[in-house]
Order: sequence, then C-alpha cells, then structure tokens
Amino acid sequence: MKRLIREAVERMAAYTPGEQPSDRGIVKLNTNENPYPPSPMVMEALQRIDASALRLYSDPYGTALRDRVADLCGCRREQVFVGNGSDEVLALCTRAFVEDGGSIGYFDPSYSLYPVLADIRGARREPLPLGPDFGWPGGAASASPLFFMTNPNAPTGVQYPTEAVARFCDAAPGVVLIDEAYVDFADADCLHLALGRPNVLVARTLSKSYALAGLRVGYAVGSEALIGALCKVKDSYNVGVVPQRLALAALSDPDWMRRHAGMIRATRERLQDALRALGYVVTPSQTNFVWARPPRWSARDVFDRLRQRGILVRYFAGDRTGAHIRITIGTDEQTDRLIAALGEIEGEGGRQP
Repeated sequence: MKRLIREAVERMAAYTPGEQPSDRGIVKLNTNENPYPPSPMVMEALQRIDASALRLYSDPYGTALRDRVADLCGCRREQVFVGNGSDEVLALCTRAFVEDGGSIGYFDPSYSLYPVLADIRGARREPLPLGPDFGWPGGAASASPLFFMTNPNAPTGVQYPTEAVARFCDAAPGVVLIDEAYVDFADADCLHLALGRPNVLVARTLSKSYALAGLRVGYAVGSEALIGALCKVKDSYNVGVVPQRLALAALSDPDWMRRHAGMIRATRERLQDALRALGYVVTPSQTNFVWARPPRWSARDVFDRLRQRGILVRYFAGDRTGAHIRITIGTDEQTDRLIAALGEIEGEGGRQP
C-alpha cells in the first residue's frame, strides 16, 4: 500500500498537553497558567475592535506589536519576531536553522515539546542530562546546529547561572534559543545575550506572566539575521488581528504584569515553605510553579489522590521526573486548599516511592 504519512510522523509520539477540565470547580494547578486576570487594558482593547476588521487579514509582520516589544527590550523592530505563541517560534527555528539530517539539542529533563519538534523535523535528538539536582551540568557543550534551553527551566524551575549560559552560547556551533517563558518570575534574564551575540535568540510568551495563555502570542528577540530567517519561514499571516491588538494592550501595561508576578512569587515562597514543612524535597523555583518530591507516597500516588480531591497538578513519568510533581502557583485560596489536601494525604500514611 502506498505510504500516505511520513514514516517519522507514524513513529513519533505526540506532545501531551496538560488536562483542561470543563468543571470550573476544579483547582487547576497543572498547566502553569496565571491565576489572575490580564490587564484591564486588554478588555478595553477588545471592546474597541470593530467586527468589520475581521474580514481583513492581519498585519503579516505585526509591526505595531514588534515596535512595542522593541521598546521594552531596548532594540530595533528588525530584531523582533512575533509568533502564534512562543511554541511557533520554536517550531520555526527547526525550519530555519536545522538542515535535513541535522540534530536538535536540549537539556534533559526540560520542556517535553523539544523532542517532539525534533521528531517532526526528522532531526536527531541530542539531549544533555542535567546534574543530579537538576542544576547546570558541568562542562555542558552541544554540537547541534540548534539548541533549545528553557531558562528558568521547566519542569524543574531552576535558573541557570548567566555566566555559564554565556559560555555555552559562545562555544555553540549553531543557534541557541533561550526559552524565557517564565523569566518574569525570576531574578535574572538573558536578553543581553540575544542582543549581543549573533547566534542567540531569546523567546518569551504572554501566556504566563501576562495571563494570556488563551491568546497564543509570543515573540523572539535576536540579531537581524536570525529574525529575518524566521520571517522567511513563517506562515503568511501567523498572528491574527485580535491577538495582535490585545497583546499590544497587555504590553502597554507592564506595571499590571509586574504587580501580579510579585504576588505569584510571594505565594510561591509560602508554598515552598509549606511543602518543606510536610517533608517534601523542593527544588528552589524561579518560575510560577514548584517542583517537589513527596516524602512518603509516590509522586503518582499524590497526583492521583489530589485529583480525587478536585485538585490537578502535573505528573511526568520517567527516570528523571517520575519521583516529582509539578505544582502551578495559584491564588492564596487555591494554595491553602492544596496545602490542606497534601497534609491530609500525608496523614493517611503511605509507602516509600
């Protein structure tokens, strides 16, 4: 029979997204969404949109949005690319920077989309294992033409030393994409590396700190050459009229974002302290989630028992990840409910993972 589907696609496993329940009573702490609403300027912009604008295609290059990002990042429009979420930026990098038969590198464990993107492209996976504490691996180096680095990392929440990242980028033979999806919850960033080195891109998203996960807007910053390559391989009108205008409104109110990011950071510290008091081993987080190993029950057991109580967290099976759960930072009320539930579970007794 004639083959209709690429062999690589038939063999590959698809990316597994976090569960999106329809029950509004569920405490949803599984997909790193922001528990607070976006800036009021977003709703105001939505109300100003004339329905007749929807009959026209969007600005294919997101000029106004690029200008706003450039202003925030201290660079030129030509150094900014806007995409349909930062995931589109990642996918376009595999088109623009990896030859047929090439390879894609990434740390392990990290964002589980990276190996899927390599499989889609038909590229070799080149994972680099993190240290035993999920920190920066000593002597880390990559030979791949494209390396994805989430910093702070997911699912671990660890932020890598800027000096180590800079040395890694300087030694890399190809493009290093630093995925800063969680940077607004962290103490440092790597934007200066993207603005000062020809082989570095920084990607960011409005899904997390700007509370616009449902909008699907992200961007990349880097050299004009790398940004120009992404523009060549993107879809013709990759970001719609409505997302462009609402994203522009959100980025015009960074104080709103920073205020709520600060609230999330404060709740994160409280949750980490509570988890440690329950005996959990907590990896210090620089993100809007916490990565923790239960003291008595297995991580899978805790995941299941929380689900039975109407609380969703994330569990990743695997040798490096299977002993931990990832908990998104919610509101203080949601966090109180989570802590109480975890206390109940520990009180029920358990077995060693």
